[in-house]
Amino acid sequence: MVTDSNVKNLIKILIGAAWIDGKIQPEERQYLREIAQAKGLASDPEIKPWLYELVAVKPNECYTWVKEYLGDRPSLEDCENLIEAISGLIYSDGEVAVEEAKLLTQLQDIAKPNDSNQSAHTVLLKQIKQLYRRWVEVQN
Repeated sequence: MVTDSNVKNLIKILIGAAWIDGKIQPEERQYLREIAQAKGLASDPEIKPWLYELVAVKPNECYTWVKEYLGDRPSLEDCENLIEAISGLIYSDGEVAVEEAKLLTQLQDIAKPNDSNQSAHTVLLKQIKQLYRRWVEVQN
């Protein structure tokens, strides 16, 4: 179930992902503002300082928000949805910074496989490989 709190947390994570390499690219800025506007959070008092770059987000804050968003036992679907949302932001500027790739890898690590979801984990790994492949293609 998607709640307003989850949407706000997702926006925070996306803002954190944009800052994770130390700066927000113009394309990322536009992407974030469009998403925040579409979700009705562009003028939210909690989101606004980060969205309009009045306050920088440190990488550890982004990782904390990811853990809070996913909880202790995230489902594979939750991880895939988060990877998809972050990928949209990351690819908006046509470049994938090392820090951004590490964030995607961290999301993969959060969904550690166990016996019941080994095949789901394989699907997630394939998706991450596809993201890297697309990035390499864009670079060439």
